[in-house]
Amino acid sequence: MAQDTPACGVIFIAAGKFHTDAAVSAAASVRETNPWLAIDLFTDQPQAAQFKTGEPFDRIVQIGDGHRRSKVDYLPKTRFPRTLYLDSDTRVVADLSSMFDLLERFDLAIAHAHARNGGRQTKFWRQEIPEAFPQHNGGVILYRGEGKALAFMEAWCDAYYEAGLKWDQTTLRELLWISDLAIYVLPPEYNVRYRKYLDVWDEREAVAKILHMAEFYDELERTPGALSRSESGFAKLVQRVRRRLNM
Repeated sequence: MAQDTPACGVIFIAAGKFHTDAAVSAAASVRETNPWLAIDLFTDQPQAAQFKTGEPFDRIVQIGDGHRRSKVDYLPKTRFPRTLYLDSDTRVVADLSSMFDLLERFDLAIAHAHARNGGRQTKFWRQEIPEAFPQHNGGVILYRGEGKALAFMEAWCDAYYEAGLKWDQTTLRELLWISDLAIYVLPPEYNVRYRKYLDVWDEREAVAKILHMAEFYDELERTPGALSRSESGFAKLVQRVRRRLNM
């Protein structure tokens, strides 16, 4: 690790203009709520190099082989000893410092897939796995950027291509099942997939930290021209969560 490399950072891996544009808004939410975190973007879009440092990315890595599941290729390429990978349809709405503290004890932290009871979420690759060990969602992954966790990311990349499946969580599930990593399952508030949870949780139950919702992509599709982090849907959602946090 270079001497000036931050210990903790967030990475986004985006292929194509749409997902790169979406990553800008996602990263802006990290910058606003956690300015202490470094943020890197891996993208195949050359125009991303025009961003000024810190607005919102600290480093942009150009990739030449982008595809729908490019994250399996570049998760092992992180420069941060403590790394949080986020999909580009996420928004961070709270301080994440305690989240990174998990890596003092665990190699990897990840939430269960919310929709895990049918369809592709129950498919096997090479072996059957107990139903009580469901898929984990690959859109929010906290991991050590070194040692066994980094080797796991490299193995996941190999497994994804070997399996030849469209979805990456099938191979992820099997590798987690056979792994000797110290794995922590994140509470659902660190990977909120559906707005309905915000309607039913009270403060004693859970307070959202990371929103991971397809509606952020829908919002981008409806937005002409350049994106702004002041998108009305996101702004209202953040305002709502902050009221719960008394921020």
